Amino acid sequence: MGIKYKLKLKDLKLQYLIDYFKPILNYFKPKQKIKDYQDLKKFIQKKSAWVSQVTLYGYLKTRMGAKYVLMFEDEIFLGSINKAKWNIYAVALQDLCLYSISYLKDVYKKHDTDKAKEIFFEILSNEKENQMPPDIIEKSKIEFDKKLIKIDWEKHHKNLPFNDSALSLYEWSPIADELKILDRKIVLNSMILKWDIIKKEFSQLINF
Repeated sequence: MGIKYKLKLKDLKLQYLIDYFKPILNYFKPKQKIKDYQDLKKFIQKKSAWVSQVTLYGYLKTRMGAKYVLMFEDEIFLGSINKAKWNIYAVALQDLCLYSISYLKDVYKKHDTDKAKEIFFEILSNEKENQMPPDIIEKSKIEFDKKLIKIDWEKHHKNLPFNDSALSLYEWSPIADELKILDRKIVLNSMILKWDIIKKEFSQLINF
């Protein structure tokens, strides 16, 4: 996938700063109980953005060290970050959406599993306004439908529910392959640890 429109370097810088700081600031806002599916949709959207962006930018900063600030002057690299951001976020949305509905069905005996697709597609529709690339949206819908066919709702939330997004972080991070191979375990664990925070928060906030 390539960027479908020409972005100016200053626009890429501004978007990067927004992407970097917004999910971090949002994380520290007061936590609201999840009382219905509308609240759940907001939770999934916000937390998926936080996990995907914090892990991506954290990995880049760790791997690049002092050269990290140079990315602000590299239009191609910023474009690669934008591509990685959306691809990782798309899979993170899938993972958290399926985890949440599976958890509700198993623990809270909620049987409306059709809500998984409804919530996921609504979030993707909302993200069009944030310039989520159309090809990623369509690819994500296809991937999600395939997962829905195979999912065991009662067991899914217990069986590596965030493995796909962790692998997505590893795949899409714009780091040389020879370096990523060395970092594989660390990269995957960084994502899983962030999801552990969200899982704990979810169990505390859910109030259906």
